[in-house]
Amino acid sequence: MPAFELTATQRLTLMALCRAIVPAAFAGEGQAGDGSLPQAVERRLGASDPAVRRRVALALTIVGHRGAGLVMTGRPRAFAALGHGGWDLVLGRYRDSAIPAARTIYQGLRRLVLSTYYGEPAALRGIGWLGPLHERRPALDWEGPLLGAERETEPVRRVPDESRRMSALPPVVRAPPREGTVPAGALASGSVVRAAVCVVGSGAGGAVVAARLAERGYDVVVVEEGSWWSPADFTEREAEMMPALYAGGGLQATADLSTIVLQGRAVGGSALVNWLVMLRTPDWVLDEWVRDHGAEGLSAAELAPVFDRIEAETRTRVVPDDAHSPANRALLEGARALGWRARPAAINVEGCVRAGTCGLGCRYDAKRGPATVYLPRALAAGARVITECRVDRIEVVSRGAAALKRLHCSTLDRTSGDVSGCLTIETPVMVLAAGAVGTPAILQRSALGGTAVGRYLRLHPTTAVVGAYDRVMYAAAGIPISAICDEFHRGEDGYGFWVECPPLYPAFAAAALPGWGGEHRLRMLGFERLSPLITLVRDGAERVRSSGDVRLDRGGRPVIRYALADTDRRALARGMRAAAEMHLAAGATEAFTLHERPHRVRTTAELSRLAEQDLRPNRFALYSAHVMGSCRLGTSARTSACTPDGAVRGVPGIYVADGSLLPTAPAVNPQETIMAVASVLAHRIADRHGAG
Repeated sequence: MPAFELTATQRLTLMALCRAIVPAAFAGEGQAGDGSLPQAVERRLGASDPAVRRRVALALTIVGHRGAGLVMTGRPRAFAALGHGGWDLVLGRYRDSAIPAARTIYQGLRRLVLSTYYGEPAALRGIGWLGPLHERRPALDWEGPLLGAERETEPVRRVPDESRRMSALPPVVRAPPREGTVPAGALASGSVVRAAVCVVGSGAGGAVVAARLAERGYDVVVVEEGSWWSPADFTEREAEMMPALYAGGGLQATADLSTIVLQGRAVGGSALVNWLVMLRTPDWVLDEWVRDHGAEGLSAAELAPVFDRIEAETRTRVVPDDAHSPANRALLEGARALGWRARPAAINVEGCVRAGTCGLGCRYDAKRGPATVYLPRALAAGARVITECRVDRIEVVSRGAAALKRLHCSTLDRTSGDVSGCLTIETPVMVLAAGAVGTPAILQRSALGGTAVGRYLRLHPTTAVVGAYDRVMYAAAGIPISAICDEFHRGEDGYGFWVECPPLYPAFAAAALPGWGGEHRLRMLGFERLSPLITLVRDGAERVRSSGDVRLDRGGRPVIRYALADTDRRALARGMRAAAEMHLAAGATEAFTLHERPHRVRTTAELSRLAEQDLRPNRFALYSAHVMGSCRLGTSARTSACTPDGAVRGVPGIYVADGSLLPTAPAVNPQETIMAVASVLAHRIADRHGAG
């Protein structure tokens, strides 16, 4: 494949955009002022998904065209020729446009430039980022080994700068066994692999199924599109880890770019890069699944011992009271001051050093999940794992209860992601656990599962309210999510919201914070005093409506579409107000939303302003790391791709065991739910298909 290159005109437009959005990159502040930012953006595009490249190239062409200059400024001039005053004028008009496509262009280019700049080491030195923990000593009270014992909380303190350069932590604690794992490229192109069970995907669902079935004696092969990364590979740097570990290089989003959709793309799946929190599915949600969707084996009573087992295997425990970061402590204190229910969260760790970089892979191998618990168990029981292998489609070779399925796969180059060969896997039993984007895409390319495949996508739509404090919060360190406020969890008819405190990484924060230029730079210079609270909504209150879907484009690649329903939009607005109120109660000097024209509150009297929020697409930052429901189980073939027992409709021997199977949004971070459902499904498969 030829190297990706922008045209000369697109490069000029990109250079002008970089100068407008991050003038510090050209003023000797943060970077050398040599114009390297546009080159970094182009390199990043070259390593990204081809669909992302095409969209960005088109956006640059549109913005740079003289016709666009005429529409935006009244003068037919190219964007590159406008100068700072003209650039700001044009960006403001794209930002405020009533045309959704114009706002999409603005957000896509703005986020790309900002996240690239603040992913560069030189740019980070000026904002107070401390750097990877494995390269220095712990500098904060909320960094360092989590011992589990409570102690008297001491005042926040900072270790002098000179001592940070001393390494006090080992770079790697241990590495999971990898015997039985092979990159697909190491196999001869055209090879045929046979197994009793093929599991597609190695995340919270796939890894659990693989371990359970392998330990029951089944010959299991696991196929994973991403790579197997060792702890030593995790550099704790966004610019290096996001492209390696995330779907779309961290740039995956809905078609209109209004919602950033974060999923892992590596051995371990999204659980490799999640923020640890383990929450059981509420009983009232499980009751709904059984009552309204006919879910088999998923009642509260049936799942209770399954949750017990999962928590024991993953070393899940409640975070000690003395181990919270200031950001999480602000959540607890703010809720307590308001009389709201809040509690410490449970996390799946062993040997945690509170580095805060869980979202970039755990260098300290403390996270107990798919890649460190279940896949090693599967391998020890004789399973095989094939990495860097993308399943393109399924061919059903024969019919009947033991129908043979043939998976047609592409082998991928670890570095470039380009196709390097092909591979075929033959099996009578297949478990799809490629995630709620990948699983429906495979079924659609295979013309399997019916018309409900890809529909009823649920995202737990999420946005943040950022608190500005007069003390150091440094939300990039510590346990990312160690507390939760669930005062409004159940809401009306079981559909409400809850509040958590996520980590704040520089590049991700830069893309989320509104604006550009000097105003944006001032926000980033206050990085260590900023702390976000996120509101997560249990979407899908309008139960008969499919708010989102996954469909294929002409090239067979999945496209995500999603729009907030009115009830979800109202819940999100209430959640944003609650988060702002908690910030103020915890002592923040200001709380502001992630609107492009932020809503700011400094006193409780100003909270009423938040009722006027514009929640249309690309007017504010919206995210999801919980992707679910696109192949949900149920009793109706019209509204569910899978039967109540998790089998894909129409073809015996194909099952779904990831978040896409969940019949509704579970109203909690879904890691533990997916593990438990996968465990139930694995035992069902073993009982149904006989001894391994």
